[in-house]
Amino acid sequence: MATQYTHHEHLGHVVFIAAAAAIGGFLFGYDSSVINGAVVGIQRYFQVGSVETGFVVAIALLGSALGAWAGGGLADRWGRTRSMQFAALLFAVSSIGQMLPFAIWDLAFWRVIAGFAIGMASVLGPAYIAEVAPPAYRGRLGSFQQLAIVLGIAVSQLVNYVIARLAGGDVNNDVWLLQAWQWMLGACVVPALLFLLFALNIPESPRFLIMSGRTRRAREVLAEIEADDVDLDGRISEIQRVLRTERVPGLKDLRGPAMGLLPIVWIGIVLSAFQQLVGINVIFYYSSVLWQSVGINQSDSLLISFSSSIINIIGTAIAIALVDRIGRKPLLLIGSAGMAVGLATAAWAFSFAGAKGASVALPDPQGAIALVAANLFVLFFALSWGVVVWVLLGEIFPNRIRAAALGIAAAAQWVANWLITVSFPALAEWNLPLTYAMYALFAVLSFFFVTKWVKETKGRKLEDMG
Repeated sequence: MATQYTHHEHLGHVVFIAAAAAIGGFLFGYDSSVINGAVVGIQRYFQVGSVETGFVVAIALLGSALGAWAGGGLADRWGRTRSMQFAALLFAVSSIGQMLPFAIWDLAFWRVIAGFAIGMASVLGPAYIAEVAPPAYRGRLGSFQQLAIVLGIAVSQLVNYVIARLAGGDVNNDVWLLQAWQWMLGACVVPALLFLLFALNIPESPRFLIMSGRTRRAREVLAEIEADDVDLDGRISEIQRVLRTERVPGLKDLRGPAMGLLPIVWIGIVLSAFQQLVGINVIFYYSSVLWQSVGINQSDSLLISFSSSIINIIGTAIAIALVDRIGRKPLLLIGSAGMAVGLATAAWAFSFAGAKGASVALPDPQGAIALVAANLFVLFFALSWGVVVWVLLGEIFPNRIRAAALGIAAAAQWVANWLITVSFPALAEWNLPLTYAMYALFAVLSFFFVTKWVKETKGRKLEDMG
């Protein structure tokens, strides 16, 4: 009984460490969603059109792709925690920069810096959590990344709502010397400093410590995070054996026979791309605009957007409960099927839209059906692809290439995210039902991809991957 008890004491410590590392995910959710509330304000303040605004919204994602790509290398050079501290500092500085821009290009510059920091955190979090979590809990702890992202989205929507209320409902009104939208962007500095504080207080990953020759410290960290009945010397020599074949992995280590890359790297890239190509971020970046386009007024559309965030959090909680029980692959398949149904239904409902003055209106049952279908899509995404992709990216790569491969896969995710974000306004103007049908098609394709290519990783040690 004693081992059980002490093991759970350790588990509390591991949960704390994993949660601290996942705050990077919170920053990602917060920043990507905060812009939703500030868009109109930026447009009016700088008197720019929708093209420039779209560019400023989406450019952070390109910064993130760069950060994700560089993050793996920095993590292997400086260590996981030092790299997190750097990302947190960058993010804090960029929040102040975004809050006080003197021109639209200046705002775009700070958004690229913020994006770079988030991209780094998006790689560091899952890699670090996978390296400190005991195999039996790794799926649940890996899910913290996505839980943090959805919490970040929800909190930023609440903060935006409160700031907009203080400004009397207009984001261009002044609140204490600055316009409301500037405060929205500046508020990001709070979670950034929190992330920095936590990153200064969590131990370095045992795998990195062993990699850099600090075996005694690695042993201390392993003693803190592994169950009491685990043979620590055995674990250390096992990690050393795996690392012996390792150098700091570079892009050349990812080369392989399949179109220039190892097959497992392609699997990571395609998983990442599908996570975005189903169009999930359209719901979060443009949701209030979307609901207004089907005849819902502005304040109600903000509330509907917030309710989607709540559904997102519920779905994520379901995934965390199931990912180590039923496994990664079944969850992905359930999600693909559910998303395809939700998206296809939304596409069908939007095809009934008729013009009503300047806006679009949906007739009676279809309007309600579109709303339910969109939220069904969010639920199925959250309980599957939202969580499981991050868990798998932390797990599927062999130790030797994990950081570098995760960097490439996460960069692919940011690029896919950028493509969807940049193309949606034009596609929706051209044909909204067809746009949703296209996302539905990607959901169907993702089902077949998982069936054929994705292997189950539930309960396997990281040293056995590859």
